[in-house]
Amino acid sequence: MGETSRFRGGDKAPNNGEYMEVGESSMHMGVENPKHVYLHKGEHFPKNSNADRKWVKVKHGITH
Repeated sequence: MGETSRFRGGDKAPNNGEYMEVGESSMHMGVENPKHVYLHKGEHFPKNSNADRKWVKVKHGITH
């Protein structure tokens, strides 16, 4: 079983990292000025702007 990748407000962060609020169909329609938060493992996610939004971890590119 894999780790959950989308979170609701009040859920606990599984890992340290930056998380961004995305819409239900963010692949087709982006969220304008999405919220970003940095959480430590075990901290609770803030409340979402609306019920259709979720928190996802921001993936940063690897630089050498």
